[in-house]
Amino acid sequence: MAALPTLIAGRVLLGAAEGPAASMSMHALYKWFPPERRGLPSALQIGGAALGTLIAAPVVTWLISSFGWRSAFAALAVTSAVWSAVWWRVGHDGPYAPERELRADVKDVPSVARLPLRSLLLTGTVLGSIASAFGASWALSLSHAWLPAYLRTQLGMSAGSAATTISAISAFSLVLLLTVSPFVDALKRRRVSSRWSSGLLQGAAVCVAGTAMAAFPFVGATALRVLLIALAFGGTAVAVPLHYMTTAEVVPTAQRGVVFGIVAATGTLPGLVAPALTGHFIDALDNPAAGYTTAFLVTAAVMLCAGVFAIAAIRPERDVRRLRLTAEGPGARPRTDTASASARKPATKPPT
Repeated sequence: MAALPTLIAGRVLLGAAEGPAASMSMHALYKWFPPERRGLPSALQIGGAALGTLIAAPVVTWLISSFGWRSAFAALAVTSAVWSAVWWRVGHDGPYAPERELRADVKDVPSVARLPLRSLLLTGTVLGSIASAFGASWALSLSHAWLPAYLRTQLGMSAGSAATTISAISAFSLVLLLTVSPFVDALKRRRVSSRWSSGLLQGAAVCVAGTAMAAFPFVGATALRVLLIALAFGGTAVAVPLHYMTTAEVVPTAQRGVVFGIVAATGTLPGLVAPALTGHFIDALDNPAAGYTTAFLVTAAVMLCAGVFAIAAIRPERDVRRLRLTAEGPGARPRTDTASASARKPATKPPT
């Protein structure tokens, strides 16, 4: 039997490798696509996690039931090692890897290699992106830690039925990702501002999921409750790729990796809080049902606050203009299209 320190050490090592994976893979992905075509690739990247859960939940359950829990760890280790070898062989930078300009839907943006990190992190767009990730991550961490137990103990599902339900939620998340993200790309190609095409959408997704989170504990019909559970835990999937997209729009490429890492680390802090807080509610209240209900209501409140803040704060075009002034130095003024056109107009000879 494995000792507890061994299990803890293994989980810490897994977390150390897993932590930067999403942000770094998204940074690598954006080297292959321009801003107006990142929605679908981002969805496919994030969808890989949903697809992995969709496949792994029933397979791991079968392995544990048939061959013991060690077989599940062995199978996942072999799968990870094989994929790492493939990535090491075929992975490389794309055509958008060199340092690019600070982008916005305004003309003549000056080339910017780096900006003060503090200025980047305190923009409304980055803070709003962190908020949407925070709300989505709270629901995600709760689903990983407590949703299987809730389905079995409170809804009376068997282990197989609970695994199937979780797989269905992952499938729902994947469908949302593959449906909404191309729509975002289409809006951007039509020159719809990022505030509305991606900022509003990610905040609204977290708010809608938070509303479903608050509602399902009070629904009696099992089918309707399961549908609301799917929306509560799967509806936030839309926010995950979009918060990377909005962050990337205000960050120079040279600093995108580090900012993505900070955004991901801050946005996933609920993983340290939500499971423990839920366990506290379940232990402290009169019965487990009351503990689960309290935990879900707290989760809903967090998600609604995070979603509303994201909707209000994410304004990439405005923040790019402010960051341009920072890059150009004190006393700089944004250039108007008229001034830019005049600057591009060829000089004419004075009349003789």
